[in-house]
Amino acid sequence: MSQTFDLRLAHARMLAPRVRELAFERVDGAAGAFIAGQFLQLHFGGADGVTFKRSYSIATVAGAAANAGGLIVIAVSYVEGGAATQRLSALAPGEIVQASGPYGRFVLATADRNARYLLVATGTGVTPYRAMLPELERLHGERGIEVVLLQGARAGAELLYAHEFDAFAAAHPWFRYLPCLSREPRLQPGREDRHGHVQHAFAELAPDPARDIAYLCGNPDMVDAGFEALKACGLPVPAIRREKYLSAR
Repeated sequence: MSQTFDLRLAHARMLAPRVRELAFERVDGAAGAFIAGQFLQLHFGGADGVTFKRSYSIATVAGAAANAGGLIVIAVSYVEGGAATQRLSALAPGEIVQASGPYGRFVLATADRNARYLLVATGTGVTPYRAMLPELERLHGERGIEVVLLQGARAGAELLYAHEFDAFAAAHPWFRYLPCLSREPRLQPGREDRHGHVQHAFAELAPDPARDIAYLCGNPDMVDAGFEALKACGLPVPAIRREKYLSAR
């Protein structure tokens, strides 16, 4: 059930030249309960006195040692002239924002019986998949699933949480991480790095309607193109789950 509460910024860091990660704690001390894949809405007061809201997927990895304090983590892309961007870019540790949630159904369904997940993202659209890592590990232990994460970006410096996904893939043979870079490679490319857009890698993965469920999250153009490409590969519409990120000012 969603609720409204205050968040205090604990710390922040730059994940990429135009993406800032913000880690919050609830002011009331309550646990930030959520299902991996859900999002929060942050509330802002406008100059005209009218409150506006912006949605951000939760990037928290539940149970991770680095998150022992139960922080709620989001990643915010810079939007030129964006009112929310300006507030969050300048937000300092200790400052408070109002939030509500969690919301959303872009989650791993309990009824799923597939053998493989294809997780596809661009930009901050990768944050729900970071949050899903513990659940994916549990599902592998229960029914032996495989996972392929395709993360698209123009350049290696724009890949969010790449070192975490590299490390997770190295420790879990059932999890593949494929960075797809359309312009510049990483300074230290991995053997699974690909050149081009994420949908260009679908053919080599051979999506199979008998065993695959795909998730698409991020830029609307990518989501639309990926959706059509996966349908062309034979995946039925119910096996393709989508979340579009729209840049709002």
